[in-house]
Amino acid sequence: MSLACSRSLFFMAFTAGAVALGASYYLEYAVGLAPCSLCLVQRMFMTLLTFCCGLAAVHGPRRVGLSLYWVVALCASLGGTTAAWRQVLMQGDSVLQLVECSPAPETLFSSMPWLCAVLRMVSGSADCVEISWTLFDLSIPEWSLLFFVAMSILAFYQLIRLVWNALQQPLSGEASHRRLIRD
Repeated sequence: MSLACSRSLFFMAFTAGAVALGASYYLEYAVGLAPCSLCLVQRMFMTLLTFCCGLAAVHGPRRVGLSLYWVVALCASLGGTTAAWRQVLMQGDSVLQLVECSPAPETLFSSMPWLCAVLRMVSGSADCVEISWTLFDLSIPEWSLLFFVAMSILAFYQLIRLVWNALQQPLSGEASHRRLIRD
């Protein structure tokens, strides 16, 4: 894989993440939709993914650096996929009635230990079940899930491709194919 190809892939992933983050901030501040705790967790993973891809696009790493950046991108994408999938399942379950409302994240982190606050945010609240905005009949968590799955597939494919290319090259400086010497 050439350096230019990896830089352009990282830049495209960075651009897609920046657009998705911009859309989430637009929906929060311009439209007035308040994000729930799972939306904030997804936004955190989206920020990590966008920052990682932007840094990799600027850095332009070689094989080991590419692997590390793609692993971080894959982990961020899988974390976001998990949070989005949980919220989609919560929205799709009509029997689920969450009575308990979660306080604002600032209040949550100031009143309880950090790990307990994170676990409470990931578990979701009654706000996470409400569908307040759709585009093409898909809710925000469903769009987020599609984005994270696409980024996970991209990162996984690039990691497999890096491993495959590494296995094709010999460890020593010798040629990988035997030469046939004929008289």
